[in-house]
Amino acid sequence: MSTAQESSRTILARWLRFNLVGAVGIAVQLATLAFLRTGLHLHYIVATAPAVEVAVIHNFIWHERYTWADRGTQAVATRFITFNATNGAVSIVGNLLMMKLLVDGARLPYLPANVGAIAGCSIANFLLSDRLVFRMAKLPAAKHACLRSATGG
Repeated sequence: MSTAQESSRTILARWLRFNLVGAVGIAVQLATLAFLRTGLHLHYIVATAPAVEVAVIHNFIWHERYTWADRGTQAVATRFITFNATNGAVSIVGNLLMMKLLVDGARLPYLPANVGAIAGCSIANFLLSDRLVFRMAKLPAAKHACLRSATGG
């Protein structure tokens, strides 16, 4: 099997794990949003940001332990801050903008609108996580050469 095929399979497997974690994160976000909206009677825009942040924290924990468990290249706190600054920002800003458009503009109910907003942020969040937050460590040139000769590459 070539490196390109291996890489494609790895990316596909990681994308599937990312979406599994995300599916549970969607349930966490929707449950939080519903509680804040119906239980505490917050406006849907006010309730959206904390609901997203709860899901972002949930998703980070599971991405750390499951989706990108093989890429512990930085301190967990550094990855968490980076995750929150990238995925968190994309998710909160994206959700707030899309919720405003879908609920006020398209007149969709707030929960289905939130599902659409989450889907709209998904690809950007995967790429940010894979390429920035949980990026693979670069091997020093000498170590890389040793690995290539040891594996016959």
